[in-house]
Amino acid sequence: MALSGFLSALPAIAVLAILIVVHELGHFMAARLQGIYANKFSIGFGPVLWKYQGPETEYALRAFPLGGFVGFPDDDPEASNIDPNDPNLLRNRPILDRAIVISAGVIANLIFAYLVLVVQVGTVGVQQVSQPGILIDGFFKVSEVSPQAAQAGVQPGDSLFIDGDKDRGKFDVVYNPATNSAELVATTSPAQFQIGQKDESGKLKPKTITLNSPIGADGKGQTGIAIAPTPALKAGLKPGDVVLSLNGHTFGQSIREIQIFQNTIRESADTPVAMKVQRGSEVLPLTITPAANADNEGTIGVGLSPNGEFQRQRVGGFAAFSVAAEEFQNIVVDTVDGFGKLISRFSKVADQVAGPVAIVAVGAKIAQSDAASLFQFAALISINLAIINILPLPALDGGHLAFLLIEGVRGKPLPTKIQDGVMQTGLMLLLGLGIFLIIRDTANLIPQ
Repeated sequence: MALSGFLSALPAIAVLAILIVVHELGHFMAARLQGIYANKFSIGFGPVLWKYQGPETEYALRAFPLGGFVGFPDDDPEASNIDPNDPNLLRNRPILDRAIVISAGVIANLIFAYLVLVVQVGTVGVQQVSQPGILIDGFFKVSEVSPQAAQAGVQPGDSLFIDGDKDRGKFDVVYNPATNSAELVATTSPAQFQIGQKDESGKLKPKTITLNSPIGADGKGQTGIAIAPTPALKAGLKPGDVVLSLNGHTFGQSIREIQIFQNTIRESADTPVAMKVQRGSEVLPLTITPAANADNEGTIGVGLSPNGEFQRQRVGGFAAFSVAAEEFQNIVVDTVDGFGKLISRFSKVADQVAGPVAIVAVGAKIAQSDAASLFQFAALISINLAIINILPLPALDGGHLAFLLIEGVRGKPLPTKIQDGVMQTGLMLLLGLGIFLIIRDTANLIPQ
């Protein structure tokens, strides 16, 4: 079992290793092509595990696989028998030349991500849903229960889930505006559905509930389960409905459509939104006003699912470059948006920050379930690596570019001691964060 897990992780490990090599190769080639000396090319940090001394450069693998670096003989040129005033030392080059070398790793990762997407589009294809639209699932909070429902195991406060596809036609939700109450009604007997009950740690544990015939006191379909009204219920949106459009946007077969739906609702707190909904053979117009949550984001109280099965569509010829460019843009926008949320809502999303172990674990699951998605995985991680490195933080490429910007404004660089102190502190913090994430993510993978 352990060997199987390790083997499934190998593709993800290989992807990460390739992305690090691509990033460092960008720096290395940008220097070499400009005639700038580069005397070290290292993958990883810390003690050297393996090295090869070439005519001009030492190539090495190091113990901690948290990145890599390209070394330049600027700090001690005499040790490399180089004149300190040699114009081919990185520090003696104009700011633009140095900026090209520093930013080349980011550029290499972005170019690599795009090319990976081109290959994906032209070979295994782009993942999409078999039918347009977004399927509505029921996700409700139980407010009251009858004795029969309580005996079956349902409690007030439980979360109740109705699968919009599998449970279609088996249940209805009836809302009474006069009493501002709603009830789950079963159209088949026995009625079976899923609930989530909180355990001692506060986590939801799934549980299957079966209500046998006759359902309810009068045997007419009432389950005896009252649910808290939501904006969706009040507007008439029900499990099994398919949303065809929202505020003028028609939902197609893209896997991004659910995200578009979520973003529109999130940004429309206390603002009515217009939908077109398919229910059976009917198309109904609905207007829903999302309620504002604690973060002042809109919510309507439903679950969302793709309307059909996932499938892949290959695109050949020059069209593959266009489709890949669209996929590339979507990933970049989503990644930048994710970093924005990390900064603005750090306390709530900090636990979602993943280290190398968690990334490899995700990649291993992808390799086991759908190896073709490794293309998307590689592009996503490559773009993330590029955006992280361009941030103006010590020890990252963006930190070096920030020092170049300061040099350009001042007309001279900051003292070497200041730059070295900032960079070394940043490197220690980066390594510390990396080790913390490795330990945390490894612990999370151990079965409790």
